[in-house]
Amino acid sequence: MTSQTPRWFTSSYSEHGGACVEVAANVVASRGIVPVRDSKDPSGPALDIAASAFASFVAGVKDGSLR
Repeated sequence: MTSQTPRWFTSSYSEHGGACVEVAANVVASRGIVPVRDSKDPSGPALDIAASAFASFVAGVKDGSLR
């Protein structure tokens, strides 16, 4: 396992209303997970979501099946 530091970002589609999540996609290859956290609490906990589950979630959002 690597000690690569997550680089957090918020989607460019997010509005600046404060109800956003941030992801750190830079650790997917090395860890096999996508860390996700609340953008309003960057020092708070992060959820580590399996890369395959996150990919399925994003695909569902894109194709409209998760409305």
